[in-house]
Amino acid sequence: MEDIQNKLTKLDGTPEIVNETAACALVNGNNLFGPVVGNFCTELAIKKAKETGIGWVVANHSNHYGIAGYYSMKICKEGLLGMSFTNTSPYQVPTRAKQNALGTNPITLAAPGHNGDDFVLDMATTTAALGKVEIYEREKLPIPETWGVNKNGEVTTDPADVINGGGLLSLGGAEATGGYKGYGLAMMVEIFCGILGDASYGPNVRKWREPGRIANLGQCFVAINPDAFAPGFRDRMSDLMDHCRGLEPAAGYDRVLVAGDPERAHMQECDENGGIPYPPHLIENMNKLASTLGVEPLKTV
Repeated sequence: MEDIQNKLTKLDGTPEIVNETAACALVNGNNLFGPVVGNFCTELAIKKAKETGIGWVVANHSNHYGIAGYYSMKICKEGLLGMSFTNTSPYQVPTRAKQNALGTNPITLAAPGHNGDDFVLDMATTTAALGKVEIYEREKLPIPETWGVNKNGEVTTDPADVINGGGLLSLGGAEATGGYKGYGLAMMVEIFCGILGDASYGPNVRKWREPGRIANLGQCFVAINPDAFAPGFRDRMSDLMDHCRGLEPAAGYDRVLVAGDPERAHMQECDENGGIPYPPHLIENMNKLASTLGVEPLKTV
């Protein structure tokens, strides 16, 4: 909303294909809403995958597009493997460094199984999100050692250190616990998005809510038709997921899950409860925004 009020995001227009082959495309998002750009690119990737076996679409001049996994799942509903990536504001401190240089840069993959039981991976390349650190700071709680570093690049359990001049650790934590792997994955996302698409990249991406600058995010959308490869993809996908779920759980756990199971369980809970649970303070803030914009407030049940 601040971007709209400050005229840093365009309200009208359409994304534009600026370079294209049978299987690939570069799209200029024209500084439109991220979901507008994301849906345009996703539909283009789906079309290309159905025609050629794969669609690989990269966008520049985009904005925050919401849940990365949404676009992968949209592709998956068409019977295709879907992937989606985006670069984000630089809060990740590379392994051995002191300064932020990369975002949380999510990786997503949705792969179709039988009867809608799909594999849906949606993960950041940092161990934790900045918002999670902020919650711990407000509640005066220590954070795990794998979450962040202070301004000197030293691992810390004090969330204030992360927020005030420090940064987030790559997925895996410090170098000794494999954080360089998360760092590498974050770089991979940056290559797919900012570098490949000539968008802002790495430390050049604006910080979250930084005034006066457009975001110019880079995003990548991939659709793959499994029918272009060996037959029986869904059979093997479902078999692997069911095998993992059937493994004997370790002490303290009731069952083994695969990516997508926790989200499906939460969606079912919301359906059964007749709505989505939100903290009271969030509902209050959303209703204040609704009042400012002259739209209906959230309905509670």
